Amino acid sequence: MRPVSDAQVRKLMEEMSKHGHIGQAAMKADMDRKTARKYVAAGELPSAMPTGRDWRTRPDPFEARWPELEARLVDAPDLEAKTLLELLQEQYPGEYDDGQLRTLQRRVRRWRAERGPEQEIMFGQAHRAGEAAQTDFTWTHELAITIAGQLFLHMLCVMVLPFSNWQWATVCLSESMAALRKGVQRTLFQLGRVPHFHQTDNSTAATHRIPDDKREAIDGRKRPFNADYLAMMRHFGMTPRTIEVGAKEQNGDIEASNGAVKRRLEQALLIRGSRDFATVEDWQAFIDQVQRKANGKRGPRVAEDLAAMRPLVVGKLVEYIEEDVRVSDWSTIRIRHCAYSVPSRLIGSWVRVQLYEDKLEVTYADKLQLSCDRLRGRNLRRIDYRHVIWSLVRKPGAFARYVYREEMFPSLIFRRAYDQLHARNAGVAGDVEYLRILHLAASTMECDVAAALTQLEAASTAITADAVKALVVTAPADVDVPMLIAEPVDLGVYDALIEAAA
Repeated sequence: MRPVSDAQVRKLMEEMSKHGHIGQAAMKADMDRKTARKYVAAGELPSAMPTGRDWRTRPDPFEARWPELEARLVDAPDLEAKTLLELLQEQYPGEYDDGQLRTLQRRVRRWRAERGPEQEIMFGQAHRAGEAAQTDFTWTHELAITIAGQLFLHMLCVMVLPFSNWQWATVCLSESMAALRKGVQRTLFQLGRVPHFHQTDNSTAATHRIPDDKREAIDGRKRPFNADYLAMMRHFGMTPRTIEVGAKEQNGDIEASNGAVKRRLEQALLIRGSRDFATVEDWQAFIDQVQRKANGKRGPRVAEDLAAMRPLVVGKLVEYIEEDVRVSDWSTIRIRHCAYSVPSRLIGSWVRVQLYEDKLEVTYADKLQLSCDRLRGRNLRRIDYRHVIWSLVRKPGAFARYVYREEMFPSLIFRRAYDQLHARNAGVAGDVEYLRILHLAASTMECDVAAALTQLEAASTAITADAVKALVVTAPADVDVPMLIAEPVDLGVYDALIEAAA
């Protein structure tokens, strides 16, 4: 229980003299109502009142066993009171019960304070203006953000200036080098200035993973930086530094800042009344608005921070990693342990992949061939049936044991159609019929084919490729394209505007 100070009692008496209501006065003095009544009745400050009693109201049940308990604490100071009580219950059955745990906890706590080992001290640091920026990643599950009604699992890349506590947060999907580059660049361009140091923890975004048997041989307890991270630091003219492995307290400012950012966002979301946003960009804009409001209250110290930094004179780095890969005979490429399908005309060719944090783009001869969301994890696959269906319809026998067979069902209605076809035509015949339907979806519009399948299923009509094709409305072969006549541009209009402005 926190002791009551003289200042609290003075505040209590002041409030009582104003209105005489004990409950309101106790609340203003930040103390319990019963405690307030005691000091009002005594009419004295805590420092002038007698100290607590020095006698026990009942015998100490652990007095006889305390020497052996103390011996165990000397040998192993980290032993908990609950463990000691369980040990006593085993050695002396029926003598001790669980209700005596609090008594033993108080005695162990007192022993540690009086005779226990020295504890590690945390030393507060005096930060210098403009010296460093700290960056860290934090998950946002507790905010429960949704994008267009769908739960959005993401992180925030948070950067803080320890001197002024100026903060900026960037939405990201993983703790990767691409995300770190995005967060750092976005923050620096928001500041318009560059600190001398950039500090991170030992995440793989900035540092290598070092085996335990080699860790001590490499710079004490610190890991070396990744080449990409060092290149980014050189570009912006910052000196990288990190903390010791497992020493989060050395990154204390950013660790505390993570919680502060999320608490501030939580309050802003409660006022907004909704956690759903139309796009990720709208959510990022909301975060920026909240951060600008908070940073605006730190004006004087932020000005000191900015005055001590160097101007930002370089442009942004590209926010992707390039890799050259060869398209396999399966019409797929493997990027970061995941498989992606590409148009089959590229089989055997080398393509360039630009790997962003949230997407990837595949180019060949400087022309974009594919753009899709990036997979996160290992041994995942993103196979587009449109890339392979042209070969599958010619080799239907390969479909039954096709490695990516499950990716050939764009939606549940296609899977149900396949099951119905196989119920009537087992083996290759059913596969052929389904592949014809899938070929139709690739040739026309998938949504039209899905609508036709749904209509046939609702009418309890047998699903066949011909029945689906009859329902799908295709565009007419000959379409009259209207001729547009380009009107001549009269540049004299612009001259008139300039003259009028002059």
